[in-house]
Amino acid sequence: MSAPPYRHFTQIGDPVLRQRAEEVPPEDIDSREINQIIDGMVKVLRHYDCVGVAAPQVGIPLRIIVMEFREGKQEQFKPEIYEERKMSILPLAVFINPELEIISSQVNKHPEGCMSVRGYSAEVERYDKVRIRGIGKLGTPSEMELEGWNARIAQHEVDHLNGTIYMDRMDLSTFNCILWEQINAAEGRSAIWFHK
Repeated sequence: MSAPPYRHFTQIGDPVLRQRAEEVPPEDIDSREINQIIDGMVKVLRHYDCVGVAAPQVGIPLRIIVMEFREGKQEQFKPEIYEERKMSILPLAVFINPELEIISSQVNKHPEGCMSVRGYSAEVERYDKVRIRGIGKLGTPSEMELEGWNARIAQHEVDHLNGTIYMDRMDLSTFNCILWEQINAAEGRSAIWFHK
């Protein structure tokens, strides 16, 4: 039986995803344990080629997030989608005890998925610009202003720290299984994989 921090994503139904994560105490911020958790989160982020991980998603109920929109990711999107969703490179950013401030009332509605709700997506409204503050690790500044897709990533991950999943904010009518065509083509003999 494996124990947290996991090397996979917890899935909806795991109670850790629905509780408010605890602040990391000041005396633990530079501890070996916290640094190992962060290292594990970065490995999970990159192994699954995703853009964000919150500590509860690896089974740890602490207020830590990791975000990255790496350079090669642009190739995974059509140019018009990349532009419409205001995507841009986000170097690796790690925050302990982050606080999020909305700095624009403009909202954007785009499809959003979650590695803790594998195989599904829905449209979600998010604020266009945010400021995130916290204890930056691995060269992350203590404050960043984010716009467009990167602001969406930050809002999604901070939501996880408060026990909120994108499904709580989604447009219900847009919720769908992103593998429905594959499932039909395989006459139902298909699976959603939870590991990589």
